[in-house]
Amino acid sequence: MTDDQHQPDDQHQRVVIAGASGFIGQHLVRAFRAAGADVRTVGRTGDAVWGNTLRITELVDGADLVVNMAGKSVNCRYTARNRAEILRSRVDTTRELAEAIRSAEHPPPLWVNSSTATIYRHAEDHAQTESTGELGEGFSVSIARAWEEAFFDGDLPGTRRVALRMAIVFGDGSALVPLIRLARAGLGGPQLDGPWFSTAARRRAGTFHQDRHTRGRQRFSWVHLADVLGAIEFIRDDPSIDGVVNVSSPNPSDNRTMMRTLREAVGQRFGLPTWRWMLEVGSAVIRTESELVLKSRWVVPERLVEAGYEFRYPKLRGALAAVIAEQRQHQHQRQH
Repeated sequence: MTDDQHQPDDQHQRVVIAGASGFIGQHLVRAFRAAGADVRTVGRTGDAVWGNTLRITELVDGADLVVNMAGKSVNCRYTARNRAEILRSRVDTTRELAEAIRSAEHPPPLWVNSSTATIYRHAEDHAQTESTGELGEGFSVSIARAWEEAFFDGDLPGTRRVALRMAIVFGDGSALVPLIRLARAGLGGPQLDGPWFSTAARRRAGTFHQDRHTRGRQRFSWVHLADVLGAIEFIRDDPSIDGVVNVSSPNPSDNRTMMRTLREAVGQRFGLPTWRWMLEVGSAVIRTESELVLKSRWVVPERLVEAGYEFRYPKLRGALAAVIAEQRQHQHQRQH
């Protein structure tokens, strides 16, 4: 069989993307459409809206691939209202898709659902893989557990299910953008953990980050947006892959190295460190959480590597350079 015969015919693929208005979802829609696929979307707007399960069933019936990227961003303060919406926006949408697929006369052969590498514990001793990784505790982990439980719940005999445990995704528009701004402003040093007061309410909610004295050595797992798409296409073409899959670069970094490499990429020669108290005050002001930069996420893509996936951006320096080049290109286009 020739290489051409191995390639899927995207021009005859019907792809349903839920959560299509988000950063990753928008990229997937553009990429699959550019490849010639018939792309339908599910979300607050689109070809079907959440709550109209009958219409969603019509879309997934006969589809070749369903991808769900729905979920409120975790880049917010973990208030009771936001915690409830973070959970609801993941679990309810996943359950509704499951109901639609279960009701379809011709269910899709593959359903890929977003998950998060944050499901693993704070790890400084060794990498977390699909086979040996240990799940953590706290609010973020509880969300990830509930999300995956909803995804894998019940029988879907005609549909292969894969949960993507994604690391922090790099791209123009991603969580990397504020870090680029910090680096350009001379504040691109390491984010340093330290003591901070807690409250009973935050301890009960599991949202308090415990000081680990990492000194900027907390591990930093990441993946380029192009490899999120690449992993989905690779999984689509390899029917032996199901269950959970880590989607992260095979070369994770640490906070100090990542911030130094980012400074070099933007041409900034120095970067002041950010101490825990500064992070906590700043996080409160911009309505986010310090855990997002202080937790040590050490994740490697064991299953993708063993299956033979070749990352387009395996190294940090190349991935950061690509994002910054893309950002400059977009800025140039907007100016002209």
